[in-house]
Amino acid sequence: MDRFFDPGSVAVLGASNDPAKWGFWLSAGALKGTHRRRVHLINSRVASIQGEPTFPSLAELPETPELLVISIPGSGVPAVVDEALAAGVRAFLIISARVPGAAEVAQRIISAGARLIGPSSLGVVDASNDLLLAWGNFTPGSLAVVTQSGQLGTEIATLSARSGLGISRFASIGGQSDVRAAEILSSLVDDAATTQVVLYLESFTGGSALVSAMQALRAAGKPTMILTTGQSDAGARLARSHTGSLTSAMDTVDAACRAAGAIRLSTPGEAVELAGFLATSWLPAGRRIAVISDSGGQGAIAADRAESHGLRVNVLDALTRTRVAENLPQAGHIDNPIDLDGAGEADLSVHSRLVDALLADEAIDAVVLSGYFGCYGEDIPALLDAELAEVSRLGESVHSHRKPLIVHSMSADSQAVAALWENSIPVYTSIESVMRVVAGAGFYASHSGRITEALERSGPVTPWGTGYGAARDTISAAGVPVPRALTLSRGAELAEVVAGSDLTPPFVLKASWPAHKTELGAIALGLGDATALEDAYVEMVGRLGEGEYIVEEMDTRDGAVEILVGGRQDENFGAIVMVGAGGTETELYGDTWLELAPVSHAEALDMVSRLTCYRLLTGWRGRRATDLDELAEIIVSVSRLIAGSNEIQEIEINPVRVTPDGALAVDALVVTNRDDDGSTDNDSSIHNDGSTDNPDKESR
Repeated sequence: MDRFFDPGSVAVLGASNDPAKWGFWLSAGALKGTHRRRVHLINSRVASIQGEPTFPSLAELPETPELLVISIPGSGVPAVVDEALAAGVRAFLIISARVPGAAEVAQRIISAGARLIGPSSLGVVDASNDLLLAWGNFTPGSLAVVTQSGQLGTEIATLSARSGLGISRFASIGGQSDVRAAEILSSLVDDAATTQVVLYLESFTGGSALVSAMQALRAAGKPTMILTTGQSDAGARLARSHTGSLTSAMDTVDAACRAAGAIRLSTPGEAVELAGFLATSWLPAGRRIAVISDSGGQGAIAADRAESHGLRVNVLDALTRTRVAENLPQAGHIDNPIDLDGAGEADLSVHSRLVDALLADEAIDAVVLSGYFGCYGEDIPALLDAELAEVSRLGESVHSHRKPLIVHSMSADSQAVAALWENSIPVYTSIESVMRVVAGAGFYASHSGRITEALERSGPVTPWGTGYGAARDTISAAGVPVPRALTLSRGAELAEVVAGSDLTPPFVLKASWPAHKTELGAIALGLGDATALEDAYVEMVGRLGEGEYIVEEMDTRDGAVEILVGGRQDENFGAIVMVGAGGTETELYGDTWLELAPVSHAEALDMVSRLTCYRLLTGWRGRRATDLDELAEIIVSVSRLIAGSNEIQEIEINPVRVTPDGALAVDALVVTNRDDDGSTDNDSSIHNDGSTDNPDKESR
């Protein structure tokens, strides 16, 4: 990446004297680094650009530039690239858009052993190396921005400058035709100037490499904040199961963030807000906060907004209440949130005394001060010195307890506000921003990332064939408990087969091939004896046709909770495992959680605890608690099965019936990329009606 962020020489093709053109800004920026590198400006029409002599063509340069920046109409780019490759150029920054045959141009660059950022890049910046190859001005600082949208990236850079953070490195990567985000992220791990990273992506191609790069940044103490846009769920779904359709692309990105120790945010403003906090304050150890306000209304709204962001405004314990009461002797009601009720105006030092008492409480992870503080000296100059002295005392308390204090102030830029930031106390003009930042910092603190075990992918792990019988055998071999069963092949005499088995009624009869059996009448439950089973079999074959049918012992245990466990291959991030509320109402509840696979037993238990239906599993309204460890082991088995196979595309077990006595998988679907003869055929799939996408294949 040094070729792009600290080249020994740069040539700008398309240099210009016109401030309305890209070539002007690229030339001006490049010339600011002439004390560090050689700069060549190329323009065949004028003799000088911004006071510097130009060269009429690439061929007439005195040397082969280490980095060639191209800012000409897109139609001319392919020929220029070929000329530059022949001349030995090995790094290209292409600003030009609408390049004809852009993919082929990129491939020619890669095949020649060269590298490319762009086309349609907004440029690159490295403040430490005095490199400015982009439109506009960038304030040097500590925040790195890697973005697919150049304009969005410049918005982040602008907000960062206003906040006092500034930019260490900026990279607009366009369509990632060669250099991808993961490479640039990896280069930031050892970049001394970068302390935080904002990443904006529209495509997560190569997601596993992104996760590894963000894990390395987290290990280096450099938070990564991700922005992205909503992506089409339909394009990523596998239509036959709930495992793909119940979760969105954002769910997968969030799982990747948790694994990477990164955090996904919604807007550039949110990213810069959180970056300011992370650069200034200590992380909260949990989600328990105390609120102090000099207005009952502001305190109540602060508490409401806190709870909406998942923060807890708990009742104070007896000792802390006593300490608060000692500092507010006139208060008629001591609680959380705490209303100063005029005490702040009477004595400014009450702020620091209360903050210190609250930060000393081990049951409080952060304190929010909301209201007028920060305005006293601005509105009443005679109080400025007293307010600044109070800021110093607040800073001493924060440093002593190593816990965050965050201020919501009605002033945006008073001397007190500036002093608060200098004392490691973040300040925001919106209580919504305060609570959003505290929640984000708490999430970041509690998700430090995890290294997902890299399993060696095996060859075929599923038996020949399709349908429930094959899926059942596959999950059973992986360690998932299933009911005892027998398989009825075509033409089998049901009575003889059942009589020769040791299955115990009641029975369940299933047609093996439909994915969603209930809707098609492909399952019969509660068959009390062989006669009932015979009748159901005759009726089902008459309606659905000959094929593979499965007879199972019906699970009749009391207190069962139905859970869905699934796994799938994500096109960007690889293997995913999911758990959710199961049964025929799965879509209705949409109660799911997913992680990158494989997961450990502890991680599987954590996944289950995230579900709304978790309370049913732990003993809802006097019921006995179910066997969570057995359920967790099923999740682990599915996660390892999907992560360890190079042929399984999707697994769904729905439902897993979980009781106090264990868990049992009573229906399953496994989707592979194999054809019936064992070869791979990604276009072949069996639908609910038994038909296939391939008209030459037999319907099952």
